[in-house]
Parts: sequence; structure tokens; C-alpha cells
Amino acid sequence: MSGTVRVLPLGGVGEIGKNMTVVEYDGRIVVVDCGLRFPTAEMMGIDLVLPDFTYLRENVDAIDAIIITHGHEDHLGSLPWVIRDLGEDKIPVVYGGQLTVAMARSKLDEHKLRDVNLEVLPIGDVVEAGPFTLERVHLTHSIPDASGVAIGTPLGTVFFTGDYKFDQTPVIGAPADMSRLAELGREGVLLLCGDSTNADRPGISDSESIVGPHLDRVFGRCDGRIVVTCFASNIHRVQQVVHAAEKHGRKVALVGRSMRKNVNIGRSLGHIDIPEGMLVPPREIDQWADDKIVVISTGSQGEPLSALRRMAYRDHPQVELKEGDTVVFSATPIPGNERAVNETIDRLYHIGCSVVTARDAPIHASGHGYAEEVKMMINLTRPKYVMPVHGDFKRMLIHGELAQAVGVPRSHVFRSENGTPLEITAEGAKFGTPEHSGMIFVDGVDIGDVSDVALRDRRMLSADGIFIIVATISEEDGSSVVPPEVIARGVPFLEGNDQFTDDLREAVEDSLDAAAEQQITEVDVLQNHLHDDLAQFIYDRLKRRPMVLPVVVEV
Repeated sequence: MSGTVRVLPLGGVGEIGKNMTVVEYDGRIVVVDCGLRFPTAEMMGIDLVLPDFTYLRENVDAIDAIIITHGHEDHLGSLPWVIRDLGEDKIPVVYGGQLTVAMARSKLDEHKLRDVNLEVLPIGDVVEAGPFTLERVHLTHSIPDASGVAIGTPLGTVFFTGDYKFDQTPVIGAPADMSRLAELGREGVLLLCGDSTNADRPGISDSESIVGPHLDRVFGRCDGRIVVTCFASNIHRVQQVVHAAEKHGRKVALVGRSMRKNVNIGRSLGHIDIPEGMLVPPREIDQWADDKIVVISTGSQGEPLSALRRMAYRDHPQVELKEGDTVVFSATPIPGNERAVNETIDRLYHIGCSVVTARDAPIHASGHGYAEEVKMMINLTRPKYVMPVHGDFKRMLIHGELAQAVGVPRSHVFRSENGTPLEITAEGAKFGTPEHSGMIFVDGVDIGDVSDVALRDRRMLSADGIFIIVATISEEDGSSVVPPEVIARGVPFLEGNDQFTDDLREAVEDSLDAAAEQQITEVDVLQNHLHDDLAQFIYDRLKRRPMVLPVVVEV
């Protein structure tokens, strides 16, 4: 069989988040997932981080379909930006499960992208997309409608697990379709691209069904208000909180736009059942006795603008936390978010709240399989080649070792990087020439490459503030005409230090005099001269490096 299957990860490899992979054959493309991730603390002012999809822009006419494994942000979140950039008419079809498509439609509507062809691909159905066949295989995760994706090519099947665990007692729906996985294995899987998130955790993950009874016990110990925070897309967890609230005679308020939106979508599709009259709007929370209300909120990852974070900092317009409230974290921090979560928890303790986390009680079950489940997936699908994805390099390495432990030759395990394609032919598999990849930042509503300089400037401003120096000079000889104006913002320890400000004005005068002696009259050169002199003066006096912005005005 001639031809080459090319699998190119643009995101989600060597990291947890922004999953996006390109599968190519005979010059045609199918894209699996369009995810994003949230910025780290160093990315000042950045709202979202997307995979760099320049490769898709350059090859947009070759795209036959996009298929989404499930509705989590790290697999679906960048779809509106990708569609807007590539063009609504350039993507023939976007496939997903029923809930996934509903979530995608909601996101696209927010961006006024209403002409995208979104189609539900039922489990077990097979559709053609150029030289490929596409099939969704039912798997269990922390959101309904999660699935693996089997992409048929003339050389064999490429199987993407998406996020999965082998939960034998899921809260909603059936267990994973292990029989279909085994059938794919018998038919022959060419390449397995498997979830590595919990490959480093031994054994088997807890079932989602264990969480409900433990939430019930936690609720039984609480006399005051209860705030439960979890992922807005974790509809299973919301259902369990609703059951526990109903048992203890409490009403439920949903706080956070994404929480309300996802619960409404889940209710309309029958994935969640909330008794009539049980929901109360957030503005009515204070009208109920403390022991009669449960708040389900976003913010389990300490996101800066999330509902819980704003509550912790006394900045939420509808919910003011107080001593005696109990906050239940029914989620664990995504790697990289630990600091933000710990800061939020500490603020909650400062208010006087009790805090319950997964360390205190089994109130969370991961949606990602542990080591034995990773091995089970490999044993069921029996792939010729394995490419670990969806994990940092440590977890991907462990995933590769698990594959070798169950019989996959070491030479058939490929640990890739974003932008490095795996090329498979009838003769074998090898890495190809790297393609352009990286990150695209969303800053407000615009996307683009926010340069390292911009981020460095933002970090400098946040740490040491800024001095703006306005100097008015004579156009004829460059001498100072009026006393310079000094404006300081965010500079630590400056308040009340009038002597320093006076000394800084003198330093400006001295620098201008020196420049005049050297006959420096060009404004750009003079501003650079001022910047260097004043930056050194400020550091010598304050031992800090605020941003210095000289403004020279000629009269």
C-alpha cells in the first residue's frame, strides 16, 4: 500500500491543554479537536492561549472536516477563533456528539458565527471525509458525550482516545464501549494517540459514582451555606450536587455564566435532571436561610475573573461569603494552577469559611484513567504504533513505558513535540520535518502573537511601576525651558517621599544640560539619553527598575 499518513500535533503534546492534531493523507486533512488553555501568572493581561494554527491557515483548502472528541475547553475552546480566522465557508463540517455540538453552537453564536456546518455524529456511525472515514467510539469521562475518534485511512486506523477512563459505574450513561475498542484492535489499529494525564498514577481511577455519597456526608455536617465549585462542564458533578441538596432540603443557585449556560444545555438534552422549583436565581440567595441553600459556582481552578475567585476577594456582586460558610472544591487543580487555587483557598480561610477539598474527602474523581487503564486501552486496541499525547513530557514518557510493558516495541513508541509530524508508510514510521507551531494569545477579543517584549513590559509594570518624565526644552539649544514634570504610578515606597521626586527633577535637569553640552537636539536621541540616565539614577536610589518613559516636548 503506497501513501503516507501524517499525524501532526499543533497543541496538547508536552503540555496539558490546547489540544489540536492534524491527520493528513494524500494531501487532505482532518483536524481532531480545537482546544485552548488558560494563561499562566506570567502572561500579564492575556485571557486565553490558543494553539498556533498557522499550518491550517496555509492549508485551509485541504481541510475536509474537524471532529471534536468532547466539550471541554481544552478540546473545544479555540473553535470560534479557528473558524473566524480560516473562514466559515472554508470548513466543510464540524463533527461531535450531541452535547459537544450544542456547546460548540453556543460558543460560535457568541462570536456571531452562525453559518458553520455543525453535525452530530452518532456513536457507531461512520462518515467519509475525503480519503478518511470517521467514527466516534463511546468512552467515559467527566462530561457526557465523550468519545474516542477512529480515523480510517488506506494504511490503517489512527485512533485518538480523547480524555477517558474506564468507569464501570458512571453517573450518567453506559460504560465505555470496550467491545468496539477490541473490534478495532482485531481489525488493526495503525496508531494510538492516547491520553497521558494520569499515566503516572498507579492502579485504577475511582468511579464518578463514589462522589455522590461523600458529597451527601459533607452536606450533612454543614449548618451554614454551602458553595460547591467544579468545572462548569462537569454535568455529572452538578447532578450529584443537586441530588445531595435535594436530600438535605436545600435550594440550588447556579453562579457563573458558563455554569448556567452548560447546565441549561445539559437540561435541554436530558443529561441532567433538576426538579421543578429547585433552582433559585443568584440575586435571591440572601432571601433563603443559610441551611436552605447550595451555590454551585465556577472557579475551581482559581481563574482570576471566575465567580469563586471574586467571592474570595469580596468582589462578587451577588454572593458575599461570610464566616460559617463551607466551600467545597469538587475538583483538583490542573497542573500549573496550584498556586492560583491555593491563593483562593487562603482568602476563603481569611474570610472565615470552612474549606473542603479532595484531600479532606473523596469529593472528586478524576476523569482521566490511571496507569492500569492506560495499559487496558493499549491491550484492547493493540496498536502497531503508540504516540502519547495530552500530557507533559514526564507523563508522556511514563505512557510510553506502559506501552512497552504490555508488548509494544520501544521503536514503535513515538514521543513527539508540538509541530513535529509522525509520518507512517507501509515500510515504517519516523518523525518528519518540524512545522510551525507555538501559541497564539487572546488579549481581549483580539488574537495574535503578543510579543515577549509586551509581556516583559507588563511584568515590569506589575512589579515596579512606571515613571513618566515630561521635559520641555528649547528648540534652539535643547536647554530646559520649564521645570520637568514627574508622574509616578505603581512605584513602591514612593508615597510621601517628596525629597526623591525633587532629586529626580534635578537629575532630569542635569541630564538635559549634559545633552545640551553634547549638542544632542534630536528628540528620539534625547529621549534615549534621558532614559538611560534616569533609569540608573532611580536604581541607585530605590534599588528597583520601574519602567521609565521620557517625553520630550520642544517649544
